[in-house]
Parts: sequence; C-alpha cells; structure tokens
Amino acid sequence: MKRKPLIFKLNVAKKKPENIRKKENKCPFCNREELTDIIAEKDDMIWLMNKFRTLEETTQTIIIESKKHLGDQSNYSIDENRKIIQFVLECWKKMEDTNKYRSVLLYKNFGPKSGGSLRHPHFQIVGLNEVDGYEEISSENFNGLVLLKNNEVEVNISKQPIAGFIEFNVKISQNTEAAQNQLADQIQNVVKYILSDSYYNGLYGSYNLFFYHDNGDIICKICPRNLVSPYFVGYKLSQVNFDESLETIKQGFLEYLREKENSNE
Repeated sequence: MKRKPLIFKLNVAKKKPENIRKKENKCPFCNREELTDIIAEKDDMIWLMNKFRTLEETTQTIIIESKKHLGDQSNYSIDENRKIIQFVLECWKKMEDTNKYRSVLLYKNFGPKSGGSLRHPHFQIVGLNEVDGYEEISSENFNGLVLLKNNEVEVNISKQPIAGFIEFNVKISQNTEAAQNQLADQIQNVVKYILSDSYYNGLYGSYNLFFYHDNGDIICKICPRNLVSPYFVGYKLSQVNFDESLETIKQGFLEYLREKENSNE
C-alpha cells in the first residue's frame, strides 16, 4: 500500500504570519509575552505548540532558538549553536519517547526558498499519527563522498540524495555531549559554507536541516535550496552532480575550513 499524503489545511495556512518576504510584518516570536502553549524553556530557547497547525492527524510544535530575530547557525557563537542543537535533540527525543506517534520529524527551514514563512530562527518537531515519514528513506541517502571524518563525526555529500542535487550529511554514532557538540559544529560549518560566496558564488540564501536516526547514528541532512528539479517534482527522480563536481565542492569546503582556522589564529 502506498504511503498516504499528509492532509494540508489551507484555511489555517492563510492565517499564518509571514515576514521573510514582507519584512515589515510583525514577528510573533519576538513578542514573547504573548506566546502560549509552552512545553519547555531553556535559556533563550522555547519549545511550544505551533499556533497554526496546518496538517491533519499530527502534533506540530516549534522551537524558538533565540531572542535574536536575525539569529541563525551562520551567525551564532559556537557555544550558542551547541546549546541549541543539544536542546533540539533533547526535545525531539522527548516527543519520540511518548510513543504516541508513528514517526516524529525534526527539521528547520531557512530563507525564502526553504518553505518557511518566518525569519525568526526556529526548528519544527512534528509528530505524525499514522504516517511513517521515514518509510522511503534508506541508509544510502546518508552515505557518499566523505569531506571529513574523525572518531565522533562524519561529514559527506550524498551519492544517492533524496531530492538532489547537493545534500550534505553530518552524522554521529554516539549520542554523547562531545559528539553532539561535533554535530553542532559541523552543521554550523556547512551552513556557513553554503551561504558564503565560496559556494556557487553565493547563489544560495536558503537551506533546510532534516534530522534522522539510522542504525544507531544521528544524522543531520543539510540541503541548500533553490528551485526544485522538475525531474523530482514530476517523477520523484533525484539527481546528483558528477564525481568531479562533488570533488570540487569537497575541496572548496576544506579550503573554507582552512581559511576559517587561519582567521582565528
């Protein structure tokens, strides 16, 4: 039996605030005094129910990452980013541990081409009552050309991406604080790289973060976003760049890390 699609409630979506394209609009996440249905708080981070629940048979929640309206993995300090990733993983696990859902999704939208509507930095954790959101995902989607690897973390580019073209994977095999810090640091490095002029001359201003469990690993897939390929939209056919192009991206990423290290000396 084919997996059923999620049912989208357009009448709710029409009421959602938007300030990515219309920057003059007020930000509901900045007005913290009026936030409701709060689940947990830590430092500047708030986990709460999504006020605009657009999907049937789901529980939609949001994690506001920071008080900084223009905050993001690309401009947080190392310590800020580590605390955010740790809190996000902790909330994801708590929702999974309720055993109320068929699957629990953790992701982030950033930028006008990511599917997001609010600039203020936030993650989303969504519990799906009846749908397995990971049903069509396999381990092959998380393997590929290795950019760097040590005892705690691996960064690679998918050779079998879910949608294509370029999908970075950051994965850890141990759920320790040290490993989570490495996960956070490399997510930050990849995000900074894909938003920089070093990556396709600064073409990309949007990305998504998607989180998974796979054979004991915790994985963050980082997807630079532009227009979605018509091959994927029309036929569910993903595309991947040829090996020489992936190798060029690898060398560009490593050069970016070297320049970053030199600037910190």
